[in-house]
Amino acid sequence: MAGMATHVITGAGSGIGAAVARRLHARGDDLVLHARDAGRAKELAAEFPGATTLVGDLADPDKLSWAFSHQSLPDRVDSLLHIAGVVDLGDVGDLTPKSWRHQLNVNLIAPAELTRHFLPQLRTARGQVLFVNSGAGLNAHAGWSAYAASKHGLKALADSLRQEEHGNGVRVGSVYPGRTASPMQAKVHQQEGKEYDPARFIDPESVADTILLALDLPRDAEINDLTVRPGR
Repeated sequence: MAGMATHVITGAGSGIGAAVARRLHARGDDLVLHARDAGRAKELAAEFPGATTLVGDLADPDKLSWAFSHQSLPDRVDSLLHIAGVVDLGDVGDLTPKSWRHQLNVNLIAPAELTRHFLPQLRTARGQVLFVNSGAGLNAHAGWSAYAASKHGLKALADSLRQEEHGNGVRVGSVYPGRTASPMQAKVHQQEGKEYDPARFIDPESVADTILLALDLPRDAEINDLTVRPGR
């Protein structure tokens, strides 16, 4: 997919999303960067000159369709990269419906809605959808129920979408990174009451390597599921 492809990216403001956006921007691809509000969109546009932005709140998936109808969407989409995510730890006995809904909306329902929107362009381009999932999408631990449920759901979304769109030439992949040095990880440590040392975790650039590998793979193959664990 190298050279002048168009990528729609969520989560480009920090961590893995920012690393992926920087790499694709540096090689001259066209970026459509999702932002939750106009202020964030302005920051992303300044950081990635030439990129276009798409504004909509992933925490309110019901309104995404309305928000997009008032903006110009790209005619061509070669890849849709779902990298944005939220985490709010808590035991089942303590988590409120509000916390469950927020994580399910941002991590699962919004990606489904975004995918629905861009499927016509993805089919035309014979493009691909890539979900940045999590180790929590494969195993759920104490205190992680809502986040893990949203990520288990994201795996199901990807698996169903892959079978549905295979005949249309759309590739669908999931990447499951372990703990990655990012603002989200700093927040997790804060919630866990632990000291945060980024050197102990995966560099976002290393996860970006795996995402570009999946994107650039020749058309005779697709990466369905890729688990990335800390190497030290």
